Amino acid sequence: MPTRQQPANWQWVAGSGADAAPHFRVFNPILQGEKFDPDGGYVSRWAPELARLPASAIHQPWSATPLELAGAGAGVEFGKTYPRPIIDYRSGRERALEAYAKVRGS
Repeated sequence: MPTRQQPANWQWVAGSGADAAPHFRVFNPILQGEKFDPDGGYVSRWAPELARLPASAIHQPWSATPLELAGAGAGVEFGKTYPRPIIDYRSGRERALEAYAKVRGS
């Protein structure tokens, strides 16, 4: 018998599951990382190219100073050793909220 997909799996992690959360709550992976992985251990394991960044920069490497990116042997170069950000979180959040408001209003 096939199992029914539960709303507590990847959909919850992605913030797209069916729950009582209001439409305006948008999951923030940066803040979640800083809160639950403050030393960057998880990030270092799965993105070893960031492992030598200071903990203060590991969840937002694009905000690190050039000295932090190159210092201590980190060697992070956007577009070469690590990809550039695909989207700006703040503007993406605003676009999502606008889209939610349109759907909600129709």
